[in-house]
Amino acid sequence: MSITQRSNVGRQRAERIGASRLYLCTDARVVRGDLLDFVAAAVRGGVDIVQVRDKTLNAAEERRVLDAVREVCVREGALLAVNDRADLAFLVGADVFHSGQGDLSVADSRRLLGPDVILGRSTHSRDQAMAADADPNVDYFCVGPVWATPTKPSRAAVGVGLVEWVAKQRPGTPWFAIGDINPRTVPEVAAVGATRVVAVRAVTESSDPRAAAATLRAALTNSLTVEVQG
Repeated sequence: MSITQRSNVGRQRAERIGASRLYLCTDARVVRGDLLDFVAAAVRGGVDIVQVRDKTLNAAEERRVLDAVREVCVREGALLAVNDRADLAFLVGADVFHSGQGDLSVADSRRLLGPDVILGRSTHSRDQAMAADADPNVDYFCVGPVWATPTKPSRAAVGVGLVEWVAKQRPGTPWFAIGDINPRTVPEVAAVGATRVVAVRAVTESSDPRAAAATLRAALTNSLTVEVQG
């Protein structure tokens, strides 16, 4: 099954990925109990894509959470991403399915989910990034973690150098820098060519997620403006 068979829905999703700047990954915020309000606030602050990633949930719990978050994303105008679980991505009608290097292959994900679902891939090396860019089934990929992060304690940081190298290859596929992205580090990745970022703690740990998202997006926008002017 090829992305050339995409309907208008799939094409619009792909266009939105290309135009996206801020991708949020969050857990289900079970302890806080504020997931839906949190997601709505973050999207209003400038988040384009929302991924709920919580390994503590069983499949039934995750399905219920994703169904509820999808309603918020539709209402607020964000794309919903599902991580790892292609079955849940299909069942909840996710816009985006993201997989890691050790997960289901992108080709298998495409066969399961069809041409209209956006497929993303994690990459941690030059070879992986270029393989993702060359794969016709990959709609976007992430490069990182740029800096070490407690959300991925077993994954070594790849450094700003990999971000710079990928940017210099001018990939035709949209890509995001990920890994300890915050208002302080955004200018560093933007300076070497990143135009899209994935945020976790910079938004999830804030008492004001709308303001945190807005600050992060402004930091990226301002950094990109400086790069263009420079």
